[in-house]
Formats: sequence, structure tokens, C-alpha cells
Amino acid sequence: MDSARNRIHELTTALNEHNHRYYVLNAPSISDYEFDQMMKELEALELAHPELADPNSPAKRVGGDITEKFEKVKHKYPMLSLSNTYNREEIIEWESRLHKGLGAGTDLFSSVEIEYVMELKYDGLAISLTYENGKLVRGVTRGDGETGEDITANVRTIRSIPLQLRGNHPGEFEIRGEVFMPRAEFERLNRERAANGEEPYANPRNTAAGTLKQQDSGEVAKRKLDCFLYYVYAQDVTYNNHFEAISHAADWGFKTPPSDLRYIEKTSSVDGIMAFIEHWDKERHNLPFEIDGVVVKVNRYAQQEELGLTAKSPRWAIAYKFKAETVSTLLHKITYQVGRTGAITPVANLEPVSLAGTTVKRASLHNADQIEKHDIREGDFVYVEKGGEIIPKVIGVDTSRRKEGSLPHSYIAQCPECGSSLVRREGEALHYCPNENGCPPQIKGKMEHFISRKAMNIEGMGSETISGLYDHGLLRNVADIYDLRESQLLGIEFTVSDEFGENPKKRSMQEKSVQNLITGIETSKQVPFERLLFALGIRHVGETVAKKLARHFKTIDALAAASFDQLIEAEEIGDKIAQSIQDWFAAADNRSIIERLRSAGLQLEVSAEEAGASSDKLKGLTFVVSGLFQHFSRDGIKANIESNGGKVSGSISKKTSYVVAGDNMGPEKRKKAEELGVPVIDEQAYRGMVEG
Repeated sequence: MDSARNRIHELTTALNEHNHRYYVLNAPSISDYEFDQMMKELEALELAHPELADPNSPAKRVGGDITEKFEKVKHKYPMLSLSNTYNREEIIEWESRLHKGLGAGTDLFSSVEIEYVMELKYDGLAISLTYENGKLVRGVTRGDGETGEDITANVRTIRSIPLQLRGNHPGEFEIRGEVFMPRAEFERLNRERAANGEEPYANPRNTAAGTLKQQDSGEVAKRKLDCFLYYVYAQDVTYNNHFEAISHAADWGFKTPPSDLRYIEKTSSVDGIMAFIEHWDKERHNLPFEIDGVVVKVNRYAQQEELGLTAKSPRWAIAYKFKAETVSTLLHKITYQVGRTGAITPVANLEPVSLAGTTVKRASLHNADQIEKHDIREGDFVYVEKGGEIIPKVIGVDTSRRKEGSLPHSYIAQCPECGSSLVRREGEALHYCPNENGCPPQIKGKMEHFISRKAMNIEGMGSETISGLYDHGLLRNVADIYDLRESQLLGIEFTVSDEFGENPKKRSMQEKSVQNLITGIETSKQVPFERLLFALGIRHVGETVAKKLARHFKTIDALAAASFDQLIEAEEIGDKIAQSIQDWFAAADNRSIIERLRSAGLQLEVSAEEAGASSDKLKGLTFVVSGLFQHFSRDGIKANIESNGGKVSGSISKKTSYVVAGDNMGPEKRKKAEELGVPVIDEQAYRGMVEG
């Protein structure tokens, strides 16, 4: 047994080293044949002695695990998206905001020094990896930024991701990066599919994302995915900036952006940022993988902490997106879609054309004003691009190719779904169908919003299920969801189509899918009040407003009974939102839905636990948070301020009541507070304010 254990250890160490040299350093020291022979010996030993096999054994790289369902995992640190920018002027504006955010007034502007790190924006799938004692323990997708899916078995098959670290690494940490499919592998896959008479894949990014969600890790291993790691979250470290962290991560065995190939660089000026962007805008097509822009980050961690985050993105980082590809194609017909709020969106139905790696058949025309502005007509050849290289849109017309006798387009006056006369509210660009309780797309759209991940998050129910159950007469509003029974659902058939409404297929609900749906509905009854409030789809009440309303009014009944003046007393509630809330609760159908949801057992008030954790002790006070704290995370102390009635601001002004200072508070902010006479308190003093 000891000899087998020792040999397994020898082979594991050697194979990890050779794997690192081949896939990370691109400097192999043995032949493929020798590597394969060592791997076969290790596989045979682990098969004979399964009790000695390590979950992170190099033999696991070949896959073989079957995952029926990917577990949901809440991120320790949110995986936020980045704000986008498209030109030098926007980069200059961003830099100006950074200086102001770091506490520099006009007279101090030149005293704030900021170093930037520029990196390539890899076009793949964001991934978060957790290591403990040098071993990979978890790989999680970005998901919605708050919660991702555990795809560890598939991550282990990616050869450039180390299973066992080297060097002097932290005991426990998280590292993030991008999994992508190299161009050569994408082309190989498509040649193989063409030879088999199969449709080619659209682009490397979607193929990489689809591969990582395969249930069979053996299939994932066959597609040679790659990964660059580019951000470290660790506590016990000696470095104080992002660039150093990336350098250390390379020493631990990670494939990080190489500075010698200019994949990552530092600068202290907008000129330096733009030089990096201009270089890669020209050279990106020569890379062995796809990129769609450049990411710029503030280098020093102390400054990153000082700048903080918005609800959606870090203030200290920004993505520069390369100009979208534009193509010309024929516009066959203009049709119209109805959204859940009744908003009408005109759609261009196009001659299929390849754009940025995908086939485009439809594109947005935005609204009547845009059609009139560009004089877009059926039968025109139009210019199409992908906004942010995601959503196709028509940006102009090639009038030189317009046919004689062509007539201007006449915008519709009636809803294409229910025939109601459209309305256009003063000051708004969109037309609306006012028949919100009788127009099928609006009814379905409201239910799709209600079940969505950030709302009620009902597992087992999607837009296709909603549409099918509506067509069968089982759903007419969100309250009907809680009346569904297993006996009604078993065997129900409905038709599903692709995103273009084509290739219809029959689908029926079987026992397992029905049970999953019923369980998902039952579980949703425990969703907190603030998310239920957001799920109701009241116009202008998004996630943040729903939280403010829930904390202020505590119950749905108090909110429904609130006068206009009482509503606008709540934080961040203006006239437009207040009027929308009153209009919603004034409708008898909506009040009926609330009563049915109450009978079904949903959470229509803030829980006792949440109510106990909240107060009005900080009402009327505005706080700025800076530094690191002992008893709170940075986001945690902000949430605590808000739950006790206070308001959090990102910058110090005369309206600031207190600055709560933790360790490593930026000197610029402290100086600004002193100049304005704003009290600076420590964590202990803050806790005294809210605890007693």
C-alpha cells in the first residue's frame, strides 16, 4: 500500500509540473508519448486503489463525472458587471470621476495620483475558483452576479487551471477569470460538425458557455477550453495592488495575462490607456482567441476600496468596447412586439446576415421617432450593428439602393395583439397598449417578470411554460400560479419555437418536470417581501425602489393605504413613482391579486427577523463609508446603515452627516472631511449609534 501511495504521489507531482509547463508556460519538457504513459500508470494505480485517489488528481482531467443538476452557490463577493465606454472622451470623464471620488476638490486635483492597469477583455464565460490549502475546491459561474452554479467537475477538465498550486500561496482565497475557446479549437469543432452534416456553432463565446454547462464532464474535456485568471480575493497577503497580485498568481501556477506579450500593462495617464486600446483594436484579429475590448482598473487596492461599488459595477474599473461590426442587408418587413408594460417595439425582419459571429434575422428599430429620423422603409437596404456587440439594431439606410416608388413607413395605431388603440404619453418616445389586463403579451410578460430570478425565482417555470399554460387557460395572472395542481399539469402539451418564432416543436410536461415546478412554486412562498414587491411589476418600482419601500412601509397593507404625501416622504420616492404606486393599488384587479397571494401564504410584510434588524435610528443622516472594518464587510456596513434608516453616499459633501472610517481610509477623503467640518467616526462609534 505504501509503495502505491508513494508512486501515486510521485506521478501526481510530475504530471502537475508537466501540465503547467505545457499548458501555462508553453514550454514542454517531455514528449506527448511520455506524458500519456505516466497518465496511464496513474489511472491504473487509482483504479486499483480507489481509496488513494485524490479529487484533484491529474487523472480527473479526462472527465467522466455526470452532473444531473448544477448546484446554486452564493458568491462570497458579488461578481459585478463592468460599465462600458466607447471613446476617449468617456475615458476622460471616468478618470475625472475617480479623482473626485478619491476626495480631491478642484484645488487638490493634481495631488491625487492614480495608476491604471489595462488588460484584454476576453470574450468568454466569467468563472470564480476557490482554493484551500493549495487545492481547487470549487468552480462557480457568474450567474446573476449574486448566485452562480457549481461546475467544479467541468472546471477540472481545463488543463490551464491548476488543481494543485505551487509556491507560497495563501491558505484560502478566490481567483476569478475567463474561460474561453481558442479560435483553432472552435474551427476544429466546426469542421468536425460540417463533416457530420451538423449545423456549425455560431461563435466561440457561446460555444464555450454551452460546453461548461454540459452534464458530462467527459464531453467537456474533449473540447480544449482555456482560461486566463485576472483577479485575486485573498486576506493574508503582502501585496497592495492588482498588478502585483497577478504576478504572484502566476508564481502559484495560474495562467495569467503575460506582460511580455502586452496582454497587461500599467500607466498613469489617459494617453497610456488609449495607446493600449489603439494597439489591441488593430491587433486583436491576430490573437489566438476572441476579445471584444479592453478592461481598465485602478491598480491600488486602497483606492479601489475608497471608490467602492455601485449596485451593478465597481467604480474603479471600466470596459472599453471596440466599435461594433456593421453590415448591410435587406429589410423585408417591419413588425411590432408588445412588452409586459404594454410598450410597443418595432422590429426589422431582415434577410439573414452574418454579424459578429452570429446570424442576424431581426433587429430593433427602437420607436416611431427613430424610424422617422432615419426614414426607414420596408424594402430598404439597412445598416445593422450589434449595440455593445450584443443586441442587433438598425442604425441607418443605404438610400442609394432604395427602389423607385418606395413609400414612407406608417406607424401602427392599434395594438397588433389585441387591437386596442395605442397611446403615447407626454415626454416618452414609446407607444403603449393600455389594455394591460386583456392583452396576451402583457399578461404573459408580467408573469415572466414575476417568476424571474431576481423576483420570485420559481424553479422549473420559464417563458415557454408560462406561454403554454396561458394557452391552455390555466394562467391569467400571477395569482393563478399558486392554484396550479399536479393533476392539471401532467401530460399538458404545448409548442415551443426558437427566438425567431421558427422551428416549432411539441413538448409535454412529464412527472419529473411537474414535480420540479410544484416544488419551485411552494419554495417561492418564502421569498422576502421586498422581492415580492419588485415581482409585482408596478411601473417604476425596480429592485432598489422595492427595497426602499419595503423597509419604509414594512407591509403591503401600509403601502397600499399610503397617501401621496406619505409615499414621497420615503427615501428616493418621487412624484412619478408615488403616482404609479397609487394607480396600481387603485385597480380592483390588482387588489384582488394581493388578496389571493395572501391566501396562498406569500410574504406580504417584512419578516420579524428583518424588522428586528431595522430601525429609524439613523433617519435623516447621510454617511460616507471608507476603509476596512472588523465586524462588517464594506457592503455589510452600508446595508446596516440603510436598514437603520440612514442614507449612504459615495462622496463627501456639505450634506454628509458622518464619515465612518475603517482601516486604510484614504488620506484624501479624511482631508476633505476636515475641510468641510464633517465628523469622522470609527466603527465602534458607529455601532454605538445603532446598538444603543
